[in-house]
Amino acid sequence: MSGAEPGEETLAESSLLSHLLELRDRLLRSVIATFVIAVPCLYFANDIFTWLSEPLRRQLPEGARIIATSVIAPFMTPFKLALLAAVYFAMPVILYQVWAFIAPGLYRHERRFALPLFVTSVILFYAGSVFAYFIVFPVIFQFFVATTPIGVEMMTDMTAYMDFAVLLFFAFGLAFEIPVATVLLVRTGLVKRETLSRNRGYVILGIFIIAAFLTPPDAVSQTMMALPMYALYELGLLMTRILVRDKAADPEQDPA
Repeated sequence: MSGAEPGEETLAESSLLSHLLELRDRLLRSVIATFVIAVPCLYFANDIFTWLSEPLRRQLPEGARIIATSVIAPFMTPFKLALLAAVYFAMPVILYQVWAFIAPGLYRHERRFALPLFVTSVILFYAGSVFAYFIVFPVIFQFFVATTPIGVEMMTDMTAYMDFAVLLFFAFGLAFEIPVATVLLVRTGLVKRETLSRNRGYVILGIFIIAAFLTPPDAVSQTMMALPMYALYELGLLMTRILVRDKAADPEQDPA
């Protein structure tokens, strides 16, 4: 009769328990880091909202302003924004805890490969947000203001604006992860580099569909996201040529 020996079952349970304890510790560190960063964010909550709303306020017609349509919005909107900002600024710590949790299960050469990708993914995430704030926001807000019908006064609710801006911040941050995702797909063998290069037409179509889901329902935002996404896709293909070797040339995949 086959089955695990009692000693093996005890060892497996001990290993599972140790992994769960480590996961708990990693999650706790992420939460603590977020709360620590949240303290100054909450103190400067109104300043953060002022900074976030500046691209829209710069485009509004003279005399127009952002309004609050709820009694508690002047307090709750900056408060929620401060908490989201804490998560945003704590993202490197959170991602590092994820990487540190899975790193022991990787081979030595995989860890050497994963760490640069981790650093690159963090840089690209923030680069996407910077691109959204300094490039995309001025263009789309100028477009929205310019297309306002005659007789309509544009007075944006502060909560609606915050939701819109934060969505674009995180959407562009995620969209800029395309080079890292491309390298991982090729490195793990899920997709061949030649297949990605040969099917650019389908990739472009998929990028525009993804951009439509990640951005508000307007063609300007969608296009402003899709074009850099495709450029980043091409960058990802270039990175695979530099970073990913043929499996036949790979060294022995011995664990550390």
